[in-house]
Amino acid sequence: MATFEYTAIGPSGQEVRGTIVCSGRPAAIEQVAALGLHPVAVEERTDARPVPRIGSLLVRGRVSQASVEAFIRELANLLSGGVPLSKALALLADEASQPAARAQWAAIRDDVANGSSLADALARWPRSFPAVYVAMVRAGETGGFLELVLEQIAEFRAREQELKNKVKSAMIYPIVLAVLASAVLTFLLTYFIPRFSAIFAEFGGALPWLTRAIVGASRAVIRYGWAMLIAIALAMVGLRRVMASDAGRRNFERLLLRTPWIGTVVARFALVRFCRMLGTLLGAGVPLVLGLRVAREAIGNQTLADAVTRALDEVQRGAPLARSLATSGTLFPPAVVEMVSVAEESGRLDKELVRIASAYESELDRRLNILVRLAEPALLFVMAAIVGTVVIGMLLPVFTLQELIR
Repeated sequence: MATFEYTAIGPSGQEVRGTIVCSGRPAAIEQVAALGLHPVAVEERTDARPVPRIGSLLVRGRVSQASVEAFIRELANLLSGGVPLSKALALLADEASQPAARAQWAAIRDDVANGSSLADALARWPRSFPAVYVAMVRAGETGGFLELVLEQIAEFRAREQELKNKVKSAMIYPIVLAVLASAVLTFLLTYFIPRFSAIFAEFGGALPWLTRAIVGASRAVIRYGWAMLIAIALAMVGLRRVMASDAGRRNFERLLLRTPWIGTVVARFALVRFCRMLGTLLGAGVPLVLGLRVAREAIGNQTLADAVTRALDEVQRGAPLARSLATSGTLFPPAVVEMVSVAEESGRLDKELVRIASAYESELDRRLNILVRLAEPALLFVMAAIVGTVVIGMLLPVFTLQELIR
C-alpha cells in the first residue's frame, strides 16, 4: 500500500486536496472519483514519515485483535456521545492496558492532532487496521457518518472473528491426526524397522518384496533424512515465493476452487464476507459503487474478487446489481442472485445482504462439520493403513522363518 496526494474538483467547483491510501495509482484515481470528485492530479507521496518510536520499539509490536475491536467500538461510542475525535483518541490512548496498543493509539492521536484524517492515521498501521477497514473509515469521514461506520466495523470484526474461529476449531482434530500419523511413521522407519532388518540379515535368504521395499525406505530415511528435510524446506520456500506472485496465487486459488467440497467451502466463505461487508456499508449510507470497491477487498480471494470487479464495471454502466453478479456462478449462486434482485426492487438491499450472509454462514458451518466428519475417518484409515502395511511387511518373514534358516 502507498499514500497518494490528490487534487480534485468538487461538485460545486471548489478545489479539494487530500491523501488516500491504495495499492496503486489507478486504484487511487478510482477511489477519488468514487468520492464524487473529479481528479485533476494524483501523485504518490514519497516523503511519508517513518514509523514512530514512542519511548521504545513497543509501537512496532502486534496489537491483539481484541484490543483493536475494543478500540473501534469505544471510539464509536465516544463519538456518538458527542466527544470530539481528538479528545476521544486521547482518552483511548490513556486507558489502553496493552503497551503496544497504548503506543499505537497515541501515534494515531498525534497524527490526527497534526491535521491527518483518521483514515490516514489508521492506514499507517496495516497489521491492526486492514485496508478494507481504512476504506470504510474514509467513506464515513467523507459522508459525515463516521461513528456509524465504526460501529459497523466493530460488529463486522466480531462476526468475522467468530467465523474464523469456527474454521480453526474444525481443522484442529484433522491436523492433530496428520501430525500423529507422521510421527508414528517416522518412528517406525527410523527405530522399529532397522532392528527387524538386522535380525533378518543374520538369517540371510530372500525377503518378501514388501519387506524389502519397507527396509529400503527405512534405510533411505536414515541415510538421506537430512537431505529430505532440506528438500522439504526448499520446496516450502519456493511455494511461498510462488504464492507471493500474482500468477502463482491465482493458479492456486483456481485449483482450490475446482477441488470438490473444498472449493465450495472457499466460495461460501468469500460470499459470506462479501455480503456482510457490502450490506454493512450500504446500511451505513455508503454509495453502492464505493461499497462494491470496499467489499471486493474483503473477499480474500483474488480470483473471486475479479468476478466482483466485472460486476462493478457492469454496475457503473447502469446495470442492476443482481444481473451483474449473475456473471459469476461460482461466487454467487442463482438463489443469491434472485434474492438480491428482489431486494433491489423492494429497496432493502442492505438488510437482505446481511441476512444472506447469516444464512450462508450457517450453511458454511454445516459444510465444515461434514468435511471434518469425513476427514477424521479418512485420516484414521490412512494412518491405520500405513502402520498396518509396515507391520505386515515386517512380519511376513516370520511366517517363512524356517525357510530363511535353511
